[in-house]
Amino acid sequence: MSEENKDFGDKAEESANEFSEGAKKTANEFTAGAKEAFSGGPGGENKKVLAGILAILLGSLGVHKFILGYQKEGFILLGISIAAWVLSCLAIGLLFIWIPSVIGLIEGIIYLTKSDEEFYNTYQVGRKPWF
Repeated sequence: MSEENKDFGDKAEESANEFSEGAKKTANEFTAGAKEAFSGGPGGENKKVLAGILAILLGSLGVHKFILGYQKEGFILLGISIAAWVLSCLAIGLLFIWIPSVIGLIEGIIYLTKSDEEFYNTYQVGRKPWF
């Protein structure tokens, strides 16, 4: 009976080790996938689509620049927009209100038409701030 218990214990330990290794492998794969998905990894799909849509809709406010990590450029677009709206009371701003919106529209179209790899290499690795 003792021999059977020992064999059973060895088999149980072996099964537990196999299960543990499988669980660790699955957890590591999940972690790697989550890091890639949330950081806009090599594909850059999440940031590409988000930045492109925000550039088209809210391009004049520079939101897409902030999403990509370009704070200086985002503040430039935001500042031009605010200054143009303030100066629109004097009619001078009416000449400038459309400029940040057009920049956002153009950049949004460019972002969405690039491949994932090209977008990632250009705007997230290469850090190209304009167009």
